[in-house]
Amino acid sequence: MESGCGLFVMEEADKKAPSVIDRYYTRWYKADMKGKPCEDHCILQHSNRICVITLAESHPILQNGRKIKSINYRISDGCSRLNNKVSGKSKRGGQFLTEFAPLCRITCTDNIEYTIFSCIRGRLLEVNEDILKQPDLLLEKPSTEGYIAVILPKLEESKTITNGLLTREQYEEIVSKRTAQQPKPCRDQP
Repeated sequence: MESGCGLFVMEEADKKAPSVIDRYYTRWYKADMKGKPCEDHCILQHSNRICVITLAESHPILQNGRKIKSINYRISDGCSRLNNKVSGKSKRGGQFLTEFAPLCRITCTDNIEYTIFSCIRGRLLEVNEDILKQPDLLLEKPSTEGYIAVILPKLEESKTITNGLLTREQYEEIVSKRTAQQPKPCRDQP
């Protein structure tokens, strides 16, 4: 009888255990990127300064059962994020990005195209090539296997990169205000 009770307690503890993302990363948000309503991005910041760029939960791509038609890391004729190559301990050679640098363009099956931005200044370490082969990863696991890119801010800027970003609480407040103003504010945003 005790072992059954102990098992129940362990199961309850497992339900409350934080995910790896919640345990090791701080979530920051950029809402309405470049003035586009609901095009929210999430930045997962690790204690070692590395930042993972993902889509925020309310981004239109993740709403209304949308499907992804294509993901393109080619930003212009002369610039493809896929050509990014870093080497060595200090990650030399990575493309330097400003906070409004486009990372990729995602086109949904309804032919609406979204540009995903870096949101922070830093050196591009990698882009997620897995989402090119399996775009559903972006829809099903946006904070883990479906991430967009990994960026390393400059050491001297690592404390200030979150200036202008929202905490999870601030972001949830914005989302809640949107919902209060309009029941489905981000569902059909182009």
